Amino acid sequence: MENPVVRIGIIGVGNCARALLEGTAYYRSAPDLTAGLMFPEVGPYGPGALEPVAAWDVDVEKVGKDLWSARTAGQNLDVGIPQGDLLPVGADVRVSRAPALDGAGAKYRERVTVADEEPAGRADDREEIIERIRSTGVDVLLNYLPVGSQGATEWWAGVALEAGVGFVNNVPVFIARKDEWRDRFRAAGLPLIGDDIKSQLGATYLHRVLVRAFSDRGITLDRTYQLNVGGNMDFYNMLEQGRLASKRTSKTSAVTDAYDGELAAEDVHIGPSDYVQFLGDTKKAFIRCEGRGFGGAPIDMEIQLTVPDSPNSAGVVIDAARIAKLAMDRGDTAVDEWVSAWLFKAPPRAVAQESDQVARERLALWTAGRERD
Repeated sequence: MENPVVRIGIIGVGNCARALLEGTAYYRSAPDLTAGLMFPEVGPYGPGALEPVAAWDVDVEKVGKDLWSARTAGQNLDVGIPQGDLLPVGADVRVSRAPALDGAGAKYRERVTVADEEPAGRADDREEIIERIRSTGVDVLLNYLPVGSQGATEWWAGVALEAGVGFVNNVPVFIARKDEWRDRFRAAGLPLIGDDIKSQLGATYLHRVLVRAFSDRGITLDRTYQLNVGGNMDFYNMLEQGRLASKRTSKTSAVTDAYDGELAAEDVHIGPSDYVQFLGDTKKAFIRCEGRGFGGAPIDMEIQLTVPDSPNSAGVVIDAARIAKLAMDRGDTAVDEWVSAWLFKAPPRAVAQESDQVARERLALWTAGRERD
């Protein structure tokens, strides 16, 4: 019997998509390997279960190529996953042209030639995409659009609804956090998971752990910052300040939601800081927390984190996609709130202030087929 698969459609074939493809190939090459995985099994779906069947991009260097070849095209970088004898994933999938909408900002266009500049988002474009989703049997769409793609993300979420597939929103645009979108997906019996992927062990997760520790240990947190630098296209796009509003909100609320006390806006600074080209796909984060402990004694903490940026994302998306498919199999999309709370920076507000531990426990019980009372 063949192993069950999760058929995915990829929106945006950038570095994070490359890491997901190469990571899938990596775990297929060693099916018993569990190192680097939060959930080795999600129901019947192992880490090699993701099967790309459709992909879209706007980069002229990627459109028309097979997906495995496109993963190294354009501005994509080496993401640090050992290649060895990996068998290609998605080599039989052609990358189609996506409507640009607001997904290609000014900084993006400085480095990328957008394919076939036609009026984007026309009805026939939409119908063609929906037909491709249906004909290829996509289960879940994975949104990897650039930061600031508000209109484009909403457009693709609408496409997912019309096509009848799940939607995983990896980018900092608020979809799953909004009641109207969540209600529409729930009514359709489809999972909506998001928003803004947490890295497997990234700055946001680590920062949340630190401020949670301040709360748990009775330490007053007075001030905190998180500064991030990197050298991939995500950081280059974030040089366009006008596209960062939702990104800053997402990262900031993810951290402050983990703290039981109140922090004045001027005492918190969290967000992307700069583009450093020679870092490539390496991200560096600098975190500082200042507070007061017993008797008002000062406590200062500084941490520097250096991680591969894109695999850090892929290690989470590989779970989100499989959980979305399992939710569809079970006809139980209510889990989307808990998976969003565990894996994403800006989940629905109803669960945003739940601890990571509680969210993970709820999710682990659900994936094992046991609900907590």
